[in-house]
Amino acid sequence: MDDHTQPDPAPSAERQDLRRRELPRRGALVGMAAVGGISVVNVGAFLWAGGWLTPESLSPSRFVDRFERVYGRHDGFRRNHAKGLSASGTFTSNGAGVALSSASVFRPGATPVTARFSLSGGMPVVSDANANATVRGLAVLFHLANREQWRTAMVNIPVFLDRVPQGFYDRLLATKPVAATGRPDPAKLAAFLAEYPETARAMAVVNQTPPSSGFFNSPFHGLNAFRFTNAAGTTVPVRWSLCAEDPFVAGTQGAGRDYLFDALIERVAREPVRWRLVVTVAEPGDPTNDATQAWPANRRQVEVGTLSIDSVSTEAPGNARDNNFDPLVLPTGIDASDDPLLAARSSVYAKSYQRRTREPHTPSAVNVAAVDDEQ
Repeated sequence: MDDHTQPDPAPSAERQDLRRRELPRRGALVGMAAVGGISVVNVGAFLWAGGWLTPESLSPSRFVDRFERVYGRHDGFRRNHAKGLSASGTFTSNGAGVALSSASVFRPGATPVTARFSLSGGMPVVSDANANATVRGLAVLFHLANREQWRTAMVNIPVFLDRVPQGFYDRLLATKPVAATGRPDPAKLAAFLAEYPETARAMAVVNQTPPSSGFFNSPFHGLNAFRFTNAAGTTVPVRWSLCAEDPFVAGTQGAGRDYLFDALIERVAREPVRWRLVVTVAEPGDPTNDATQAWPANRRQVEVGTLSIDSVSTEAPGNARDNNFDPLVLPTGIDASDDPLLAARSSVYAKSYQRRTREPHTPSAVNVAAVDDEQ
């Protein structure tokens, strides 16, 4: 790590706890990489053994290389969702989640969180209106009282565009804009969609879901399925979403390169921004290994608490900039499902973390102080 990079804030005892939890299900190496961005070579070896990577097709390095090929290399920044803003706040549980999961975060009470708002793509200074940065992200790290952590990265679209890691990898190149037109090559895109018809169906769903006017009134969805196990040992497949308390207003392009982030900074300066955390419980037959498919709207939903973001800050050493929001860092009571994207995300995040923390950092494009000075 360079001098500008602080190690992941998880204390050493917590790292040990995380490693112990990860051993039975995917090996200590994945957990170590999730926490510290280390041992990535071994993580890749594990995943190859697990079946979703093969030396002839994908590896975490090749995945990250493709992000750099499409978006360019920007030292010190994430290879995807590079433009971002750090945040902090509290999750207040109402106790309803205890019926589904034994995770301590669902017991009545408050849990501090570190969060990060972001835009898709690997360009850290891209305009918020850029067609290649249309997906908004909200990642949350819950600091549980028992020194466990729950890390989740959510997006504002209702379904994910890819079912398998190879599809995601291929889509990056198939949708890369051509210099002459600023749009993807129609022939390449058509060939890709013919090979991955589930992505075509998912794109149609996303296109029917307009974005809101800002981060603060946008829903965010954890699109991969997980498994909740309660104190009685009952396990159910679930997905979760954050539902904004601010009323939805359809989005329009604002003024300025960073208009979405600037509006969020101004909104949080007035008062905390809140989202209700809603858990959706699957029924038999609902797919848990395909994030391109939404579950039926009549599935049981349980509101388990409220996320409140009360401060935002420019990305800097020691805040969310240096967290790896690995979706497989989970507390007792929450486990991964059979969704193949989860292992891929975990290992690719670790590779991106490893690269960026060894590089020099440049200032973030989103400057909270500059926005505050204008108010």
